[in-house]
Amino acid sequence: MQKNIKAGILIAVLAIPALFYLFLKGVGENHYKLPKMIPVIDSTSGEVKLTKNPNPKWDEPEMDTVFHTIPAWTLTDENARPFSSSSLKGKIYVADFFFTRCESICPKMSSELTRLQDVFVNNEDIQIVSFSVDPSNDTPEKLKQYAKEYDAVAGKWHFMTGTREQIYPLAIKGYYIPVADASEYDKAIKSPNETFIHSEKLILVDKEGYIRGFYDGTDKKDVDRLILEIRVLRKIYETGN
Repeated sequence: MQKNIKAGILIAVLAIPALFYLFLKGVGENHYKLPKMIPVIDSTSGEVKLTKNPNPKWDEPEMDTVFHTIPAWTLTDENARPFSSSSLKGKIYVADFFFTRCESICPKMSSELTRLQDVFVNNEDIQIVSFSVDPSNDTPEKLKQYAKEYDAVAGKWHFMTGTREQIYPLAIKGYYIPVADASEYDKAIKSPNETFIHSEKLILVDKEGYIRGFYDGTDKKDVDRLILEIRVLRKIYETGN
């Protein structure tokens, strides 16, 4: 009898840590969220726009915040072909703004994107899009050469050019990234590094076009966070949470 009691106690002691781990794992998966960013502001009232939640859960409000989505765009890729945002529908992608003559932050950003690409190279639903802020210089031929320098995988990492009238408003109003041509204000500027003002941020965009995060593309630790949050976002889509 005592042997049976001891055996039962031993089994319970061994089982409790495993059950506790499974409990924590389940709780963590159910509650880990990656919120949408950039709420839409009503231009007349100055307040955040709200919309009725069609199927609110018990812990959700009846009204939902309206969040900004990336507007539709069509530009020219490194193969000199039209490429539109519709090609990214149903994909998670990371966007950045750069230029091929940049010798300051762009090489660091592109190197980190190469690393990110390698992590998700076998995941077709993860894409990368790099927009040139120097489109008059960055022809498709130059973009294609730049893509080779950073081992960009064709069909996964896309490089965009077009006109400044297309790209600058898209950066500022679409992706919420600052960009400017400093030569318009200072004619003495000669170095390309000083000419174009743009952000080092990488932007995570989900399958519906919502912005899910901004990350420092020159900081390895912040790009590690981006890699982690891409995995979280994929898990959210897989589980529906």
